[in-house]
Amino acid sequence: MRHLELSPRLQLLASWVRPGARVADVGTDHAYLPVWLVLHGCVVSAIASDLREGPLARAQETGRTYGAEGVDFRLCDGLSGIRPDEADTIVIAGMGGENITAILDGAPWTADGSHTLLLQPQTRAEDLRKFLSGHGYRIIREALVQDRGILYPCMEVMAGQETLSLGQLYGGAKLLYDPLGEQYIIAKIIRLQGVVAGLNRAGGLENQKKADAMRDVLTALLFMREEWRHANCL
Repeated sequence: MRHLELSPRLQLLASWVRPGARVADVGTDHAYLPVWLVLHGCVVSAIASDLREGPLARAQETGRTYGAEGVDFRLCDGLSGIRPDEADTIVIAGMGGENITAILDGAPWTADGSHTLLLQPQTRAEDLRKFLSGHGYRIIREALVQDRGILYPCMEVMAGQETLSLGQLYGGAKLLYDPLGEQYIIAKIIRLQGVVAGLNRAGGLENQKKADAMRDVLTALLFMREEWRHANCL
């Protein structure tokens, strides 16, 4: 049997899955994560779902290639084809924060206190953090992983109440002691500086308002960077 090795970002997610969990991997694509979890006996059951037939066919091929028995492959939009009682751990990775937000917004049962969410947005993590803090979720822990030169935030989320500062929305809710925290914050600062410069060049009252809002975010991120450096004795 061929050996399946996970990428660093998927390996981090796998390490956060509790032994004996019932996992649903939404937007599974190649289904590497659920297949790996089943092969290593980490989970009781695994659902691998995707919106499109092509990725789901690739997922099924992964299952056959590595001899993973028992993975339930499903064609569905988000969590629409998964019942709340079928999984206690929901993994959503490999897509933008706005798409993850839309999936959770369509499945409010994920905030019922019986489910753990493992979320890994590729982009717009601030949109996801804002949604979570306003819809009955709490980020239990957050970590960064570097994969092919890209930094990915990974969040473990459960039901609860949480208020995040502007800096935490953009720079991470629980990354104060993360070794990659400063690198992540600096990347955000550089990107937002480019956004502000573009808005200033465009001119106009509306763009000026947006630039002012982004400058507030930049100030918050600069403060967060100093907090991180102080916490890590730098």
